[in-house]
Amino acid sequence: MPDLTALSPDVLNQAGVAYVHYLSFMLCFGALVLERRLIRPNPSKADATLMVITDVVYGLAALALLVSGILRVLYFGQGSSFYTENPLFWWKVGLYLSVGGLSLYPTITYILWAIPLRKGEAPQVNEALANRLAWILNVELVGFALVPLLATLMARGVGLPG
Repeated sequence: MPDLTALSPDVLNQAGVAYVHYLSFMLCFGALVLERRLIRPNPSKADATLMVITDVVYGLAALALLVSGILRVLYFGQGSSFYTENPLFWWKVGLYLSVGGLSLYPTITYILWAIPLRKGEAPQVNEALANRLAWILNVELVGFALVPLLATLMARGVGLPG
């Protein structure tokens, strides 16, 4: 039988915030994968609707990722100086913000799709737009894939001042 005495409220809070952080990351990555898989010229109404919904999930998960990350740095992690004094942390934050900035173009595009979708029509997506969105989603996926690498190195003290 496991020793449950180690499950103090502090441990549970730290684990809960970390879990939300990891789950949010997985939801973000999964949403990007699905968006990338669905993007094509002239998607069906069902695919376009699914992309809009997926982008909303992505946005909410990205917000949860940001909030849980801030909570980990300030209250539930290894102390704010562990993070803020490490250049890899700032690379990770910069990468997250860059991916978030890149995601604005697809998000605005999907918001504009709501106009024809409300009329029961599929959005008109030419090949150039589909290719542009696919390229942006590919860059976002690569950026997001690098975040755990930076986090793993950071957790092992790489980048901390000697």
